[in-house]
Amino acid sequence: MQLCFQLVLLNFGPEFLSPAMDNLLQFFLVFASLSICATSNKVAEPYVVYMGSIEGGDHDALQAEHLQTLSSVIPSDQKERVSLIQSYHHAFKGFSAMLTQKEASLLSGYDNVVSVFRDHILQLQTTRSWDFLDEESGIGSPRLRSKASNDVIIGIIDTGIWPELPSFNDNGMSMIPSRWKGTCMEGSDFKKSDCNRKLIGARYYTSQVVSIQPPSNDPHVNKVNTFGSPRDSVGHGTHTASTAAGSMVSNASYYGIAGGVAKGGSPSSRLAMYKACSLGGCASSTVLRAIDDAIDDGVDIISISIGMSSVFQSDYLSDPISIGAFHANQRGILVVCSGGNDGPDPYTVVNSAPWIFTVAASSIDRSFQSTIVLGNGNMFKGTAINFSNHSESVTYPLAYGGDVAAELTPRSEASNCYPGSIDADKAAGKILVCVNTDPSVTRRIKKSVAEGAKAKGMILMDEVEKEVPFDSGSFPFSQIGNDMGDQILRYINSTRKPSAVILPTEEVKEFKPAPAVAYFSARGPGALTESILKPDVMAPGVSILAASIPSSDGVPVGKKPSTFAIKSGTSMACPHVAGAGAFVKSAHPRWSASMIRSALMTTASVTNNLGKSLTSNSGASANYHDTGAGEISPLRALSPGIIFETTTEDYLNFLCYYGYKNQAIRTIAGTNFSCPINPSPDLISSINYPSISIAKLEGKNQAVTTVSRTVTNVGPPNSTYTVSVDAPTGLIVKVSPERLVFTRRGMKASYHVNFQATTMSKGYAYGSIVWSDGAHKVTTVFAVNIM
Repeated sequence: MQLCFQLVLLNFGPEFLSPAMDNLLQFFLVFASLSICATSNKVAEPYVVYMGSIEGGDHDALQAEHLQTLSSVIPSDQKERVSLIQSYHHAFKGFSAMLTQKEASLLSGYDNVVSVFRDHILQLQTTRSWDFLDEESGIGSPRLRSKASNDVIIGIIDTGIWPELPSFNDNGMSMIPSRWKGTCMEGSDFKKSDCNRKLIGARYYTSQVVSIQPPSNDPHVNKVNTFGSPRDSVGHGTHTASTAAGSMVSNASYYGIAGGVAKGGSPSSRLAMYKACSLGGCASSTVLRAIDDAIDDGVDIISISIGMSSVFQSDYLSDPISIGAFHANQRGILVVCSGGNDGPDPYTVVNSAPWIFTVAASSIDRSFQSTIVLGNGNMFKGTAINFSNHSESVTYPLAYGGDVAAELTPRSEASNCYPGSIDADKAAGKILVCVNTDPSVTRRIKKSVAEGAKAKGMILMDEVEKEVPFDSGSFPFSQIGNDMGDQILRYINSTRKPSAVILPTEEVKEFKPAPAVAYFSARGPGALTESILKPDVMAPGVSILAASIPSSDGVPVGKKPSTFAIKSGTSMACPHVAGAGAFVKSAHPRWSASMIRSALMTTASVTNNLGKSLTSNSGASANYHDTGAGEISPLRALSPGIIFETTTEDYLNFLCYYGYKNQAIRTIAGTNFSCPINPSPDLISSINYPSISIAKLEGKNQAVTTVSRTVTNVGPPNSTYTVSVDAPTGLIVKVSPERLVFTRRGMKASYHVNFQATTMSKGYAYGSIVWSDGAHKVTTVFAVNIM
């Protein structure tokens, strides 16, 4: 027996800090905790066995084959373990099962097995956002949206859906496309009639080990627990689904704020929900099964607001989302994923395989302001969503958390409003001022501590999260930065009876600058390879109003539970891009997944509503590892001029260059593919991607690195494009040829780009290459690491 330490990460994004989750967080008190674990080669744990591509075949025969494979490594005296948790048999083959470490190691050596990995738990990562994107495009033609087809199907892999909401009504929609092969599964609280011409499919998954077993006469075997349904009990899946393709709903708001017409990015598209997640997260084996089903059902786009922690990233062939997305791309399906909420540090972006469309999160031109009025009349405009009954006519005593510490409690803990750190007798009836020098205690926990101490409100000093408004319900709450916080603390220390009041939330429209990169949005470079620029694009992910499950938590006095919610996270940005992809697909039904991605990347905006370069939430200049190609502009993406098509062969070459063995890649591809001669990681930069990243450029000897690209004309038949380059001083970028001439639509042209560092200092340099025919601007952003 071997003792080990296991790092338990509860890294949910800011959009996911619900009251239910708060109970879990309060139980653990901190996000990261150490626990002693015991592992042994004799202890069975859930594993995923991935066996590559599949071309047809008998489902039952394949399951029998999987069971036979499993029985070959499990001892005969433990035959009850010869059972499959999940079976993959549509777009790829494999299974998940309970295995010991030794058994998993044995299976990984089989010729027909690509990889074996533990079944990890993955993390779950609008009235204004779509109008904002349209306005920023500079086109602003509603006629373009009216032409959208309703034959595009978006598959959402998430926590389920609440089908009765108006965002999922099917008014005006035609018959379901005949190619749809999916189903509407019934459950304890979900009927087939809950699906319609908008929500055309709904599946849910159990993780019962006895779900697939060899035939047995034992009456206790093969009993599958069917409890469950596609219904959402968390709210995350309902929110993402309506963001991507929700129907138009007039007079939508969240208890009177963020009012307007709620709609998805492609209101005419169909939705199919795959409930693979719960409050505790998402089993990777189940996510892989959901992707397999979605491919077979006939979806066009898959939206996945899920991912591993950036701390525990797996390689491309041990990551269930990467595996599933590869096979979806083989079938022509665009897979859009959230980039993660572990920002703002570099190397935190996840879901970074080149066949995944990876999304960062940004703000929009709307903010929610909760004003603090001090007893001396000074006012501070904080951010929050609160529906308190405070007014300027009544003020309350004001106290710093450290000054009302419980007996024997360190002042630092009380100032952070740790659970159990506040003396309720001292805090009752006062507004507390708390700091956030310890990020292990969330805003919701701090708010619960203040409420528990019978405080009249809370002011939180936190520079980092201040741009992401916290929803405190009816409890008075406002968040400010350090400068305002210092002024309030000076006021407290300057008078014998400091007082304040926190006013209810007011909506601030036409907020500037916007968009800005959200503080939590994960940043590149990618941890697995720096030769692919990630994230790919940025989309609205802060304070997004969309449909949500009716909940009694935080309902203002005299109000009914809202059918909308305001959430933040890359989880919210992801369905914006999925909806935008569906919108482009509806106008160009024959475009491949990579063509749609290219159109959205090369037409993305790199300026804000002040006409200046994009910034981070702190106001600092953003780079392309923060923003990807920029903020999506769905209307401009309808006419990109020329596009970069990345083929399955490009992706297979990528796997070769990355270092995977040829036999494994053949198994994945399902063909007799052969790697190029002398594959090298340096060649990754030349796969036909819509952005460019050079992982190493020798600066000392002024070496030259050359990459190539091929573009396809999707604009006017007779077009000539000329190139311009924006590069920092000291980095020489030359494009050859400088003109691309097209005589027909669909014609291809190739060019080379040489990079040479002369006087650049070490580190990343950023710039862009722009092709223009006078009507189109096709932008390829680049990142070059000077060594």
